[in-house]
Amino acid sequence: MSLTLEQKQTMVTEVAKHVASAQTIVLAEYRGMTVEEMTALRAKARLGGVYLRVIKNTLARRAVADTPFAGLSEQMVGPLAYGISVDPVAAAKVLHDYAKANDKFVVKGGAMRNAMMSKQDIAVLATMPSREELLSKLMGTMQAPIAKFVRTINEVPGKFVRTLAAVRDQKQATA
Repeated sequence: MSLTLEQKQTMVTEVAKHVASAQTIVLAEYRGMTVEEMTALRAKARLGGVYLRVIKNTLARRAVADTPFAGLSEQMVGPLAYGISVDPVAAAKVLHDYAKANDKFVVKGGAMRNAMMSKQDIAVLATMPSREELLSKLMGTMQAPIAKFVRTINEVPGKFVRTLAAVRDQKQATA
């Protein structure tokens, strides 16, 4: 059953809204997958903050037209699932990880704003740490000198207390 013109316009508008705020779009072919496998993928995508959509390529081309992702039009061939995310790494990570576990799901390519990416680029992007991981590493690095300084300052009274305890123990041993 084909879609009506209003349904197509609504679909293009919805996808275009997500594309406007996106940092990354990843294209993957889902040929031969079952409904259960696609449902599992959608659940993983939802948990990862990725907007996953299966849409006709002609409608997807209209949604990305006049955006920084317009170069994706050449890659839009065959039955594709579109992973769209605001986080630059999330879509690549979710779809790449799912493709490793399911051989029927194949990542074809993607794009970041004004930069087209190949399948290998998506794999590299998927292995990068997430924003939260990078922020936690940065905070750990920033806190290290302060923590070391506090431990050093705390060592002075600690050493004094240990010295007094040793003198007390020595006096008790001689008495």
